[in-house]
Amino acid sequence: MLRVIIFLALLFIGSAAFAQECPEGYICTESGTNSTVNTTGETTTNINSPPPSAIAPSLNTSNSDLCTIGVSGAVQTQILGISTGMVFTEENCLRLKNAKTLFDMGMKVAAVSVMCQDELVWQAMMDAGTPCPYDGMIGESARAAWNANPERVPGAGPDSELLDLELDDTEKKWLGAGGVASLLMLLLL
Repeated sequence: MLRVIIFLALLFIGSAAFAQECPEGYICTESGTNSTVNTTGETTTNINSPPPSAIAPSLNTSNSDLCTIGVSGAVQTQILGISTGMVFTEENCLRLKNAKTLFDMGMKVAAVSVMCQDELVWQAMMDAGTPCPYDGMIGESARAAWNANPERVPGAGPDSELLDLELDDTEKKWLGAGGVASLLMLLLL
């Protein structure tokens, strides 16, 4: 216990601080510092929004009873975005649906006649030895009528000339180069 009292007494004596006076022969100075800090700042905030985007429209043609094809597309440049969509009617699908409807109604010759409007079907029927109906005639009388009137054959008449869609290699190259150049021009907009 005595040790604790001595320890506490030394602790209080050792921690006392006394102000000293300047002894003779020494120069004592006092110093202090006063400072003021002025701060001026400017803050700039940039908000970056996502880039604009042209989104191609969704065309729903999933109904199996429709003979339509949906086509859509979009082009986006740094400034301008364009999107469009169209629906096309597919003629062969219509022909098949009409032929099936006629066949389901018991009109078998009419169904075959509808299918014979396609030149490939017409040629296949002739090659098979079963010519397409001609003005109500079937069989050999229809073949004779078709041979007598070749201008009525699908794809052979002046009103139904087939377009020549075959391009030679040079035309294909120029067409491809034109497409690439057009896309580059659109990107520069």
